Amino acid sequence: MTTILSFAFVLGVLVFVHELGHFMAAKRLGIKVLKFQLGFNPTVASFKRGDTEYSIGALPLGGFVKMAGENVDEASGNPEEFLSRTKWERFQVLFMGPAMNLGLAFVLTTVVLYQGAQIPVYEDQPVVVGAIAEGSPASTVDIRPGDRIVSAADRSVLTWEEFYLAVAPKVNREIDVRLVRHGVESTVRLTPTASEEGGRFEIGDVGVLPDVHPYVPSVNPGEPADRAGVKAGDVIVAVNGKPITFRTHLRKAIASHPGQEITLSIVRAGSPISIQVTPERRGAIGWLGIGISDETKAIKPGLVEAARLSLDKNVQYTGLIFGTVWGLITRETSPKQLMGPVAIAQLSGEQAQLGWIALLSLMASISLNLGLLNLLPIPILDGGHILIMALEGVARRDFSAQVKEKMLFAGFVVIMMLMVTVIYNDLTRISWIERLMPWR
Repeated sequence: MTTILSFAFVLGVLVFVHELGHFMAAKRLGIKVLKFQLGFNPTVASFKRGDTEYSIGALPLGGFVKMAGENVDEASGNPEEFLSRTKWERFQVLFMGPAMNLGLAFVLTTVVLYQGAQIPVYEDQPVVVGAIAEGSPASTVDIRPGDRIVSAADRSVLTWEEFYLAVAPKVNREIDVRLVRHGVESTVRLTPTASEEGGRFEIGDVGVLPDVHPYVPSVNPGEPADRAGVKAGDVIVAVNGKPITFRTHLRKAIASHPGQEITLSIVRAGSPISIQVTPERRGAIGWLGIGISDETKAIKPGLVEAARLSLDKNVQYTGLIFGTVWGLITRETSPKQLMGPVAIAQLSGEQAQLGWIALLSLMASISLNLGLLNLLPIPILDGGHILIMALEGVARRDFSAQVKEKMLFAGFVVIMMLMVTVIYNDLTRISWIERLMPWR
Protein backbone atom coordinates (compact mmCIF):
# COMPACT_ATOMS: atom_id res chain seq x y z
CA MET A 1 0.00 0.00 0.00
CA THR A 2 2.90 2.37 0.81
CA THR A 3 4.34 1.74 -2.66
CA ILE A 4 1.02 2.47 -4.40
CA LEU A 5 0.31 5.63 -2.40
CA SER A 6 3.84 7.01 -2.72
CA PHE A 7 3.88 6.28 -6.46
CA ALA A 8 0.54 8.06 -6.92
CA PHE A 9 1.83 10.99 -4.89
CA VAL A 10 5.16 11.30 -6.74
CA LEU A 11 3.71 10.94 -10.24
CA GLY A 12 0.63 13.00 -9.40
CA VAL A 13 2.68 15.97 -8.18
CA LEU A 14 5.11 15.84 -11.11
CA VAL A 15 2.37 15.58 -13.75
CA PHE A 16 0.27 18.26 -12.03
CA VAL A 17 3.21 20.69 -12.00
CA HIS A 18 3.98 19.94 -15.66
CA GLU A 19 0.40 20.46 -16.86
CA LEU A 20 0.02 23.49 -14.59
CA GLY A 21 2.86 25.11 -16.55
CA HIS A 22 0.97 24.67 -19.83
CA PHE A 23 -2.28 25.80 -18.19
CA MET A 24 -0.85 28.97 -16.62
CA ALA A 25 0.94 30.00 -19.83
CA ALA A 26 -2.22 29.49 -21.89
CA LYS A 27 -4.37 31.45 -19.43
CA ARG A 28 -1.83 34.28 -19.25
CA LEU A 29 -1.87 34.61 -23.03
CA GLY A 30 -5.66 34.51 -23.24
CA ILE A 31 -5.87 31.09 -24.89
CA LYS A 32 -9.10 29.27 -24.08
CA VAL A 33 -8.50 26.11 -22.02
CA LEU A 34 -11.29 23.56 -22.39
CA LYS A 35 -10.04 20.87 -20.00
CA PHE A 36 -7.33 20.38 -17.38
CA GLN A 37 -7.07 16.71 -16.39
CA LEU A 38 -4.75 14.87 -14.02
CA GLY A 39 -4.54 11.20 -15.00
CA PHE A 40 -5.84 9.49 -18.11
CA ASN A 41 -9.42 8.50 -18.97
CA PRO A 42 -11.83 7.27 -17.85
CA THR A 43 -12.66 10.40 -15.88
CA VAL A 44 -13.70 9.65 -12.30
CA ALA A 45 -14.38 13.18 -11.01
CA SER A 46 -14.78 16.59 -12.59
CA PHE A 47 -16.21 20.08 -12.18
CA LYS A 48 -16.41 23.11 -14.43
CA ARG A 49 -15.42 26.69 -13.67
CA GLY A 50 -15.70 29.25 -16.42
CA ASP A 51 -14.70 27.76 -19.77
CA THR A 52 -12.52 25.06 -18.22
CA GLU A 53 -13.44 21.58 -16.99
CA TYR A 54 -11.16 20.31 -14.23
CA SER A 55 -11.07 16.53 -13.88
CA ILE A 56 -9.22 13.49 -12.50
CA GLY A 57 -8.66 10.37 -14.59
CA ALA A 58 -8.56 6.79 -13.30
CA LEU A 59 -5.05 6.03 -14.63
CA PRO A 60 -2.43 8.08 -12.72
CA LEU A 61 0.19 7.84 -15.46
CA GLY A 62 -0.06 11.30 -16.98
CA GLY A 63 -2.42 14.18 -17.62
CA PHE A 64 -3.25 16.78 -20.24
CA VAL A 65 -4.41 20.31 -20.95
CA LYS A 66 -6.94 20.58 -23.77
CA MET A 67 -6.89 24.00 -25.46
CA ALA A 68 -9.34 25.34 -28.01
CA GLY A 69 -8.19 24.97 -31.60
CA GLU A 70 -4.99 23.08 -30.83
CA ASN A 71 -5.56 20.73 -33.79
CA VAL A 72 -5.87 21.84 -37.40
CA ASP A 73 -9.25 20.15 -37.90
CA GLU A 74 -10.63 21.96 -34.82
CA ALA A 75 -9.27 25.43 -35.58
CA SER A 76 -11.74 28.09 -36.70
CA GLY A 77 -9.47 31.13 -36.61
CA ASN A 78 -10.85 32.46 -33.32
CA PRO A 79 -8.12 34.51 -31.56
CA GLU A 80 -8.70 32.50 -28.35
CA GLU A 81 -7.53 29.32 -30.10
CA PHE A 82 -4.03 27.88 -29.73
CA LEU A 83 -3.20 27.72 -33.45
CA SER A 84 -4.38 31.31 -33.95
CA ARG A 85 -1.48 32.54 -31.80
CA THR A 86 2.01 33.43 -32.98
CA LYS A 87 4.76 30.82 -32.88
CA TRP A 88 6.40 32.70 -30.02
CA GLU A 89 3.20 32.48 -27.94
CA ARG A 90 2.74 28.79 -28.76
CA PHE A 91 6.39 28.20 -27.83
CA GLN A 92 5.76 29.75 -24.39
CA VAL A 93 2.81 27.42 -23.76
CA LEU A 94 4.75 24.34 -24.84
CA PHE A 95 7.94 25.28 -22.98
CA MET A 96 6.31 26.12 -19.65
CA GLY A 97 5.43 22.48 -18.86
CA PRO A 98 9.04 21.23 -18.90
CA ALA A 99 10.20 24.51 -17.36
CA MET A 100 7.94 23.95 -14.34
CA ASN A 101 9.45 20.48 -13.86
CA LEU A 102 12.97 21.92 -14.02
CA GLY A 103 11.96 24.58 -11.52
CA LEU A 104 10.45 21.96 -9.21
CA ALA A 105 13.68 19.93 -9.36
CA PHE A 106 15.63 23.03 -8.31
CA VAL A 107 13.25 23.84 -5.44
CA LEU A 108 13.08 20.27 -4.11
CA THR A 109 16.86 19.83 -4.26
CA THR A 110 17.28 23.13 -2.41
CA VAL A 111 14.87 21.92 0.30
CA VAL A 112 16.70 18.59 0.64
CA LEU A 113 20.13 20.25 0.86
CA TYR A 114 18.90 22.87 3.32
CA GLN A 115 17.98 20.08 5.75
CA GLY A 116 21.65 19.13 5.95
CA ALA A 117 23.14 15.70 5.47
CA GLN A 118 25.99 13.36 6.26
CA ILE A 119 28.10 12.73 3.15
CA PRO A 120 31.16 10.49 2.65
CA VAL A 121 34.36 12.39 3.41
CA TYR A 122 35.90 11.45 0.06
CA GLU A 123 32.93 12.40 -2.17
CA ASP A 124 34.10 15.95 -2.96
CA GLN A 125 37.83 15.12 -2.87
CA PRO A 126 40.22 14.56 -5.84
CA VAL A 127 40.15 11.06 -7.33
CA VAL A 128 43.29 9.64 -5.71
CA VAL A 129 43.24 5.84 -5.81
CA GLY A 130 43.47 4.23 -2.38
CA ALA A 131 42.97 0.58 -3.34
CA ILE A 132 42.07 -1.69 -6.24
CA ALA A 133 39.28 -4.25 -5.81
CA GLU A 134 40.35 -7.83 -6.50
CA GLY A 135 39.13 -9.19 -9.82
CA SER A 136 37.87 -5.78 -10.94
CA PRO A 137 38.51 -4.20 -14.36
CA ALA A 138 41.07 -1.86 -12.74
CA SER A 139 43.06 -4.85 -11.48
CA THR A 140 43.72 -5.93 -15.09
CA VAL A 141 45.37 -2.64 -16.16
CA ASP A 142 48.14 -0.41 -14.88
CA ILE A 143 46.33 1.54 -12.17
CA ARG A 144 48.01 1.73 -8.77
CA PRO A 145 47.24 3.18 -5.33
CA GLY A 146 48.36 6.81 -5.29
CA ASP A 147 47.42 7.46 -8.93
CA ARG A 148 45.20 10.48 -9.49
CA ILE A 149 42.46 10.01 -12.08
CA VAL A 150 41.75 13.20 -14.03
CA SER A 151 39.30 11.98 -16.66
CA ALA A 152 37.06 9.00 -17.35
CA ALA A 153 34.92 8.18 -20.39
CA ASP A 154 36.09 11.42 -22.04
CA ARG A 155 34.85 13.51 -19.11
CA SER A 156 37.09 15.56 -16.83
CA VAL A 157 36.60 14.45 -13.21
CA LEU A 158 37.65 16.62 -10.28
CA THR A 159 35.94 14.66 -7.49
CA TRP A 160 34.95 11.09 -6.68
CA GLU A 161 31.30 12.01 -7.21
CA GLU A 162 32.05 13.19 -10.76
CA PHE A 163 34.12 10.04 -11.39
CA TYR A 164 31.30 7.70 -10.33
CA LEU A 165 28.79 9.66 -12.46
CA ALA A 166 31.09 9.37 -15.49
CA VAL A 167 31.58 5.60 -15.11
CA ALA A 168 28.05 4.62 -14.00
CA PRO A 169 26.39 4.64 -17.49
CA LYS A 170 29.21 2.72 -19.19
CA VAL A 171 28.43 -0.87 -18.20
CA ASN A 172 30.20 -3.28 -20.58
CA ARG A 173 31.41 -0.34 -22.71
CA GLU A 174 35.16 0.20 -23.04
CA ILE A 175 36.32 3.61 -21.78
CA ASP A 176 39.53 5.58 -21.45
CA VAL A 177 40.77 6.54 -17.99
CA ARG A 178 43.47 9.21 -17.87
CA LEU A 179 45.61 9.33 -14.75
CA VAL A 180 48.64 11.12 -13.32
CA ARG A 181 51.46 9.23 -11.58
CA HIS A 182 54.46 11.15 -10.23
CA GLY A 183 53.60 14.06 -12.52
CA VAL A 184 53.42 11.91 -15.67
CA GLU A 185 50.11 11.42 -17.48
CA SER A 186 49.06 8.12 -19.01
CA THR A 187 45.86 6.57 -20.34
CA VAL A 188 44.46 3.07 -19.79
CA ARG A 189 41.48 1.40 -21.41
CA LEU A 190 39.10 -0.78 -19.42
CA THR A 191 35.51 -1.95 -19.41
CA PRO A 192 33.27 -1.17 -16.40
CA THR A 193 31.18 -4.04 -15.11
CA ALA A 194 27.85 -3.96 -13.27
CA SER A 195 28.42 -3.05 -9.64
CA GLU A 196 27.12 -5.42 -6.96
CA GLU A 197 26.09 -2.31 -5.03
CA GLY A 198 23.70 -1.34 -7.84
CA GLY A 199 21.16 -3.99 -6.89
CA ARG A 200 18.53 -4.35 -9.61
CA PHE A 201 19.95 -1.41 -11.60
CA GLU A 202 23.03 -1.69 -13.83
CA ILE A 203 25.63 0.76 -12.53
CA GLY A 204 29.10 0.73 -14.04
CA ASP A 205 32.09 0.14 -11.76
CA VAL A 206 35.82 -0.26 -12.48
CA GLY A 207 36.99 -1.22 -9.00
CA VAL A 208 39.07 1.79 -7.98
CA LEU A 209 38.48 2.78 -4.37
CA PRO A 210 39.24 5.93 -2.35
CA ASP A 211 41.77 5.99 0.49
CA VAL A 212 39.22 5.67 3.29
CA HIS A 213 38.36 2.98 5.83
CA PRO A 214 35.39 2.14 8.09
CA TYR A 215 35.56 2.76 11.82
CA VAL A 216 34.01 1.16 14.89
CA PRO A 217 31.60 3.53 16.69
CA SER A 218 30.60 0.94 19.30
CA VAL A 219 31.57 -2.46 20.68
CA ASN A 220 29.04 -4.78 22.36
CA PRO A 221 30.26 -5.88 25.81
CA GLY A 222 31.13 -9.57 26.06
CA GLU A 223 31.03 -10.13 22.27
CA PRO A 224 34.01 -11.58 20.33
CA ALA A 225 35.38 -8.15 19.35
CA ASP A 226 35.23 -6.89 22.93
CA ARG A 227 37.02 -10.00 24.27
CA ALA A 228 39.74 -9.60 21.60
CA GLY A 229 40.41 -5.97 22.53
CA VAL A 230 38.68 -4.00 19.75
CA LYS A 231 37.81 -0.48 20.98
CA ALA A 232 35.25 2.10 19.94
CA GLY A 233 36.94 4.56 17.57
CA ASP A 234 39.22 1.96 15.97
CA VAL A 235 39.69 2.35 12.22
CA ILE A 236 39.89 -1.00 10.41
CA VAL A 237 42.14 -0.78 7.36
CA ALA A 238 42.50 -4.46 6.42
CA VAL A 239 41.27 -7.98 7.19
CA ASN A 240 43.81 -10.78 6.73
CA GLY A 241 46.02 -8.31 4.89
CA LYS A 242 43.35 -7.34 2.36
CA PRO A 243 42.51 -3.59 2.34
CA ILE A 244 39.03 -2.62 3.56
CA THR A 245 37.49 0.55 2.15
CA PHE A 246 33.78 0.59 3.01
CA ARG A 247 31.67 -0.86 5.80
CA THR A 248 30.01 -3.23 3.33
CA HIS A 249 33.43 -4.74 2.62
CA LEU A 250 34.12 -5.21 6.34
CA ARG A 251 30.74 -6.77 7.00
CA LYS A 252 31.27 -9.20 4.13
CA ALA A 253 34.74 -10.12 5.38
CA ILE A 254 33.45 -10.82 8.90
CA ALA A 255 30.37 -12.69 7.71
CA SER A 256 32.41 -14.98 5.46
CA HIS A 257 34.63 -16.27 8.31
CA PRO A 258 32.30 -17.85 10.90
CA GLY A 259 34.34 -19.70 13.50
CA GLN A 260 37.62 -18.86 11.73
CA GLU A 261 40.31 -16.62 13.21
CA ILE A 262 40.95 -13.42 11.26
CA THR A 263 43.49 -10.63 11.65
CA LEU A 264 42.22 -7.07 11.87
CA SER A 265 44.68 -4.35 10.89
CA ILE A 266 43.63 -1.35 12.97
CA VAL A 267 44.66 2.27 13.38
CA ARG A 268 44.03 3.45 16.95
CA ALA A 269 44.87 7.02 17.93
CA GLY A 270 47.17 7.24 14.90
CA SER A 271 49.11 4.05 15.68
CA PRO A 272 48.76 0.76 13.73
CA ILE A 273 48.02 -2.44 15.64
CA SER A 274 46.90 -5.97 14.75
CA ILE A 275 44.22 -7.96 16.56
CA GLN A 276 43.37 -11.61 16.08
CA VAL A 277 39.70 -12.39 16.61
CA THR A 278 37.37 -15.27 15.78
CA PRO A 279 33.89 -14.29 14.55
CA GLU A 280 31.15 -16.16 16.35
CA ARG A 281 28.98 -18.34 14.14
CA ARG A 282 25.41 -17.11 13.92
CA GLY A 283 23.52 -19.19 11.44
CA ALA A 284 25.72 -19.30 8.36
CA ILE A 285 27.59 -16.05 8.98
CA GLY A 286 30.28 -14.67 11.27
CA TRP A 287 29.56 -12.10 14.00
CA LEU A 288 31.92 -9.84 15.98
CA GLY A 289 29.47 -7.64 17.86
CA ILE A 290 30.62 -4.23 16.64
CA GLY A 291 28.98 -1.24 15.04
CA ILE A 292 30.48 -0.33 11.66
CA SER A 293 30.32 3.09 9.99
CA ASP A 294 31.89 4.81 7.03
CA GLU A 295 33.63 8.09 7.72
CA THR A 296 31.31 10.98 6.90
CA LYS A 297 31.15 14.72 7.36
CA ALA A 298 28.16 16.93 8.03
CA ILE A 299 26.98 19.62 5.63
CA LYS A 300 24.41 22.22 6.77
CA PRO A 301 24.26 25.00 4.19
CA GLY A 302 22.21 28.16 4.61
CA LEU A 303 19.31 28.79 2.26
CA VAL A 304 21.37 30.77 -0.29
CA GLU A 305 24.19 28.21 -0.25
CA ALA A 306 21.65 25.36 -0.57
CA ALA A 307 20.16 27.09 -3.63
CA ARG A 308 23.62 27.49 -5.17
CA LEU A 309 24.47 23.83 -4.52
CA SER A 310 21.08 22.83 -5.96
CA LEU A 311 21.79 24.76 -9.15
CA ASP A 312 25.25 23.17 -9.45
CA LYS A 313 23.90 19.66 -8.91
CA ASN A 314 21.02 20.09 -11.36
CA VAL A 315 23.38 21.44 -14.01
CA GLN A 316 25.70 18.48 -13.38
CA TYR A 317 22.86 15.95 -13.60
CA THR A 318 21.52 17.68 -16.73
CA GLY A 319 24.83 16.98 -18.43
CA LEU A 320 24.67 13.38 -17.25
CA ILE A 321 21.11 12.91 -18.55
CA PHE A 322 21.90 14.34 -21.98
CA GLY A 323 25.10 12.29 -22.03
CA THR A 324 23.06 9.17 -21.30
CA VAL A 325 20.56 10.00 -24.06
CA TRP A 326 23.40 10.54 -26.52
CA GLY A 327 24.98 7.30 -25.32
CA LEU A 328 21.74 5.45 -26.07
CA ILE A 329 21.69 6.90 -29.58
CA THR A 330 25.34 5.97 -30.21
CA ARG A 331 24.91 2.63 -28.35
CA GLU A 332 27.56 3.62 -25.83
CA THR A 333 25.06 3.32 -22.98
CA SER A 334 23.08 0.18 -22.20
CA PRO A 335 19.28 0.55 -22.47
CA LYS A 336 19.09 -1.73 -19.41
CA GLN A 337 19.79 1.35 -17.30
CA LEU A 338 16.43 2.89 -18.21
CA MET A 339 13.56 2.55 -15.77
CA GLY A 340 9.82 2.93 -16.20
CA PRO A 341 6.68 3.20 -14.07
CA VAL A 342 7.15 -0.12 -12.26
CA ALA A 343 10.67 0.78 -11.11
CA ILE A 344 9.57 4.31 -10.20
CA ALA A 345 6.79 2.81 -8.08
CA GLN A 346 9.25 0.49 -6.33
CA LEU A 347 11.69 3.32 -5.66
CA SER A 348 8.89 5.58 -4.45
CA GLY A 349 7.82 2.99 -1.91
CA GLU A 350 11.38 2.40 -0.72
CA GLN A 351 12.12 6.11 -0.38
CA ALA A 352 8.82 6.80 1.37
CA GLN A 353 9.80 4.29 4.05
CA LEU A 354 13.05 6.21 4.56
CA GLY A 355 11.16 9.47 5.15
CA TRP A 356 10.02 12.64 3.41
CA ILE A 357 13.50 13.92 2.64
CA ALA A 358 14.45 10.75 0.76
CA LEU A 359 11.14 10.85 -1.14
CA LEU A 360 11.61 14.53 -2.06
CA SER A 361 15.12 13.75 -3.30
CA LEU A 362 13.71 11.06 -5.59
CA MET A 363 11.00 13.45 -6.80
CA ALA A 364 13.62 16.08 -7.63
CA SER A 365 15.57 13.58 -9.72
CA ILE A 366 12.49 12.34 -11.61
CA SER A 367 11.22 15.90 -12.14
CA LEU A 368 14.54 16.91 -13.70
CA ASN A 369 14.42 13.88 -16.00
CA LEU A 370 10.80 14.56 -16.93
CA GLY A 371 11.49 18.20 -17.76
CA LEU A 372 14.57 17.48 -19.86
CA LEU A 373 13.16 14.46 -21.70
CA ASN A 374 10.03 16.41 -22.62
CA LEU A 375 12.28 18.94 -24.36
CA LEU A 376 13.83 16.29 -26.61
CA PRO A 377 13.05 16.98 -30.30
CA ILE A 378 10.79 13.95 -30.65
CA PRO A 379 7.40 14.63 -32.26
CA ILE A 380 4.55 14.06 -29.75
CA LEU A 381 6.68 15.48 -26.90
CA ASP A 382 6.72 19.21 -26.13
CA GLY A 383 10.20 19.43 -27.65
CA GLY A 384 8.91 17.75 -30.81
CA HIS A 385 6.14 20.31 -31.24
CA ILE A 386 8.69 23.08 -30.70
CA LEU A 387 10.90 21.46 -33.36
CA ILE A 388 8.02 21.36 -35.85
CA MET A 389 7.33 25.05 -35.25
CA ALA A 390 11.03 25.84 -35.70
CA LEU A 391 11.12 23.94 -39.00
CA GLU A 392 8.00 25.78 -40.14
CA GLY A 393 9.73 29.04 -39.25
CA VAL A 394 12.78 28.10 -41.33
CA ALA A 395 10.56 27.01 -44.23
CA ARG A 396 8.44 30.17 -43.79
CA ARG A 397 5.24 28.19 -44.18
CA ASP A 398 3.09 25.88 -42.06
CA PHE A 399 3.26 22.19 -42.83
CA SER A 400 0.08 20.44 -43.96
CA ALA A 401 -1.96 18.41 -41.52
CA GLN A 402 -0.87 15.21 -43.30
CA VAL A 403 2.84 16.00 -42.86
CA LYS A 404 2.36 16.83 -39.18
CA GLU A 405 0.38 13.62 -38.65
CA LYS A 406 3.22 11.57 -40.14
CA MET A 407 5.80 13.33 -37.95
CA LEU A 408 3.68 12.80 -34.83
CA PHE A 409 3.13 9.15 -35.74
CA ALA A 410 6.88 8.66 -36.08
CA GLY A 411 7.33 10.24 -32.65
CA PHE A 412 4.60 7.97 -31.26
CA VAL A 413 6.44 4.90 -32.58
CA VAL A 414 9.69 6.06 -30.91
CA ILE A 415 7.93 6.66 -27.59
CA MET A 416 6.18 3.27 -27.74
CA MET A 417 9.49 1.52 -28.42
CA LEU A 418 10.98 3.36 -25.46
CA MET A 419 8.04 2.40 -23.25
CA VAL A 420 8.33 -1.27 -24.22
CA THR A 421 12.05 -1.15 -23.38
CA VAL A 422 11.64 0.47 -19.96
CA ILE A 423 8.72 -1.77 -18.94
CA TYR A 424 10.70 -4.85 -20.01
CA ASN A 425 13.62 -3.59 -17.92
CA ASP A 426 11.30 -3.05 -14.96
CA LEU A 427 9.92 -6.58 -15.21
CA THR A 428 13.38 -8.15 -15.36
CA ARG A 429 14.18 -6.44 -12.04
CA ILE A 430 11.39 -8.41 -10.36
CA SER A 431 12.99 -11.73 -9.46
CA TRP A 432 9.94 -14.01 -9.79
CA ILE A 433 9.10 -12.55 -13.23
CA GLU A 434 12.70 -12.83 -14.41
CA ARG A 435 12.63 -16.54 -13.54
CA LEU A 436 9.80 -16.93 -16.06
CA MET A 437 12.08 -15.61 -18.83
CA PRO A 438 14.12 -18.60 -20.09
CA TRP A 439 16.30 -16.37 -22.28
CA ARG A 440 17.58 -14.39 -19.27
